[in-house]
Amino acid sequence: MKGLILLVTVFFNATVFAQSTEYSIVVKDIDTQLPIENVTVVILKTKQILLSNEDGKVTFILNGASNVQVSETNYEDLTLRWAALKENGFVVYLKNKNNKLDEVVLSKGSPQKILQKIIANSIQKLAISCRLKVYVREFFLLDNKYSYYNDGLVNFQFTVNQKKASTTLLVEQNRSYGLLETDVSADLKGYNLNNIMENYLNLKYFQPILDAKAKKEYEFNVKVHPVNNDYYVMTVTPLHASRATADNFEIVYDPVKKLIIEFTIVTAPENIAEMEENTKVGFKNITRSTVKVNYRVDGLDYYLLSSNEEIGYDIILKDKTKKNIQVRNNFITTGFNRQKFTYKESDVFKEKTLFNKKNKILTNYWDISGFTATDEEKALIKALDFNM
Repeated sequence: MKGLILLVTVFFNATVFAQSTEYSIVVKDIDTQLPIENVTVVILKTKQILLSNEDGKVTFILNGASNVQVSETNYEDLTLRWAALKENGFVVYLKNKNNKLDEVVLSKGSPQKILQKIIANSIQKLAISCRLKVYVREFFLLDNKYSYYNDGLVNFQFTVNQKKASTTLLVEQNRSYGLLETDVSADLKGYNLNNIMENYLNLKYFQPILDAKAKKEYEFNVKVHPVNNDYYVMTVTPLHASRATADNFEIVYDPVKKLIIEFTIVTAPENIAEMEENTKVGFKNITRSTVKVNYRVDGLDYYLLSSNEEIGYDIILKDKTKKNIQVRNNFITTGFNRQKFTYKESDVFKEKTLFNKKNKILTNYWDISGFTATDEEKALIKALDFNM
């Protein structure tokens, strides 16, 4: 009888221990008490990767015990022991590195040549056969009003050919909400998922500033990172605004490993104002544009961590100009694996976007797949869902 009781007790404890538990963490600056956005949170047991949102929040499911690693470029890394985790409202405080370094301009070597070497090495390191599990989402605005939303949990499998990576895309789950006006629905197809991912791997965004002629069109400056002395920051700004040279570049890189850590490309409003408007039917006149991309170095692995692209434009139609169209796209890598998965050709997603893909919802993947929506974003999505 005692043996039976012991067996039942062990079984009960094992069952409880194996249950999946949802945790929420809010990451804040220990000095300012303000939430920190884009903090990388890694569940060490499963290697799942998450990013904090504008509220500093991440949410994840944990089956069993695992320590959690928290890191951000400007802050000291922190590892949370599993025993310290609480299911709800757990606040993590990070300490700013606060090196107070002067922005010393580096003069050794041509900045453009340094950038060429950094980009070439980064492309080579990114060009490996692997797969990324990515949570992707898009918000659409028409006439400054949120009108459409889609997101999905997708897998990108990369095959390297002549040191360049091409992608195969498989969609696990997805959802789409909202109503579109018929006169622009053909043009609002969002970002081409395969193209945008290949651009992140092949770093095509930098082509305008790598050409030898760019030295006459852009100013290059290199400085020590203001907080993290392991990194340098290169800024590339146009000397004269034009449609070809309207973007401002900021590149954070590791000068020892010669790898890009993150980059931001912004089309300055003053540059947009100087652009001549194109009146050709079907042309999109840009009103705003921002690209921010982060990469992760994890031992020998180097891969895309996250991206945020926002574009605003007016499109020229036959009878009028449709104004104030905006698209916001996010990629968040939630899993990296060097092993390939097997699939049938019929499983491959061959469309460009998730724009019109029929909803396939098996789980509430959006709550725990890398990026937790803010309360404001949840309200927007719910309103679009209600209007369907």
